[in-house]
Amino acid sequence: MARLEEQIAFIVEIDKLKGVLRENPTADGSRRENTAEHSWQLAMAAMVLAEHADEPVDVSKVVRMLLVHDLVEIDAGDTFVYLTMDAAGRDEQNRREEVAAERLFGLLPDDQAAEMRATWDEFEAANSPEACFAKAVDRLAPMLLNRAAGGGSWKRHAIDPAQTHRLVDAQMTAGSATLTSYAHWLIDQSVADGLYSG
Repeated sequence: MARLEEQIAFIVEIDKLKGVLRENPTADGSRRENTAEHSWQLAMAAMVLAEHADEPVDVSKVVRMLLVHDLVEIDAGDTFVYLTMDAAGRDEQNRREEVAAERLFGLLPDDQAAEMRATWDEFEAANSPEACFAKAVDRLAPMLLNRAAGGGSWKRHAIDPAQTHRLVDAQMTAGSATLTSYAHWLIDQSVADGLYSG
């Protein structure tokens, strides 16, 4: 029973992900999405878009990464990606997320805690084809929502499209040339459609 109780405690704890609001809107623009919704959409996107990965990937492994990688936001909160474009912002985010990973994964039995932590670490390090593709999907999804919502957080935070191009190059190119090209087109089309404030 002790093992089951640890597993149940973890499952109940991760319900808190539903309360972590992100800067991105839902596609209809009616509200901000929460991180649990984001994780679900990424998992679905990975299954649908896997054929566009640069290298063959184990889709179930990609899905696991995408469901696990943002659990740390329960403690660390969501950090708006544009605030991590400098070293200080990245370092602060990394520090908070490391502490969160220790606590959250530590709720599980040791073997599952180690497996979940290894999955999270692999995503963060982007040192496998699966992690690189997962990073590409993670970057693309918020862009799709911002575009669908008429600019969303791009407009609300006066984001320069050049910043978005830099994020695409930094986070997508190792995972999918096809999705990277699409993301650059999406940015340029969004500028043409007036979806950036600048």
